[in-house]
Formats: sequence, structure tokens, C-alpha cells
Amino acid sequence: MDALERIDQEVKNNPVVIFMKGTPQFPMCGFSMRAAKALSECGVPFTHVNVLQDPEIFENLPRYADWPTFPQIYVDGELIGGCDITLELHAGGELKTLLEKAAARQETAADEG
Repeated sequence: MDALERIDQEVKNNPVVIFMKGTPQFPMCGFSMRAAKALSECGVPFTHVNVLQDPEIFENLPRYADWPTFPQIYVDGELIGGCDITLELHAGGELKTLLEKAAARQETAADEG
């Protein structure tokens, strides 16, 4: 499976995923740290991919959704943006609602499947 397929699989198989430098517990850049913290504060589980551990994902992720920087946050298979947009959504209270809806949709789909 090539890198773009692996990225696509992560995005489509997880209601919320952050592609970041490092991990939520040990972020390797300030932008990734702030975005992961905002996601964590919402109290909704999310998946993370450490782009520093996979050079192919690091190189190909900017092409996946035509977004050049890290982190990248996907909710329900859609790119919501990077650090700044995530922080704006969090400050406005919209991020938690967005994440809760994505988690609820996944639970409903799992119950129906």
C-alpha cells in the first residue's frame, strides 16, 4: 500500500485524526502541541499519526488534501485545517460539537454494521 492509500485509510477509518509532528503526549513542534491540546480538551477520543516516524507520509500528506503544513486535522473524512483553524474552532466552542457529532456518527454506523 502506498503512502497516499495509507493516509486515505487513516482519514476514512477514524472519525477524528490529527497528522502531527510527534504525539499528543510528546509533541515535537508548537503547532502540533497546541492543536492536539485543543482536541484533547474537547474530551472526544481521536487518533494521531506521527509524521516524523513515517517519511513517506511526511512527504505525501501535503499532496493528499493540498494543505502544505502540519498538523492536519481531519473530521469525518474532511480536512478541517491546521493549528490556527483548530484553535479558532475551539475558542468558539465549535470544535467540541464537531468532534462529538463525528464520534456519534461512528457509533451509529458501528451499531448498524
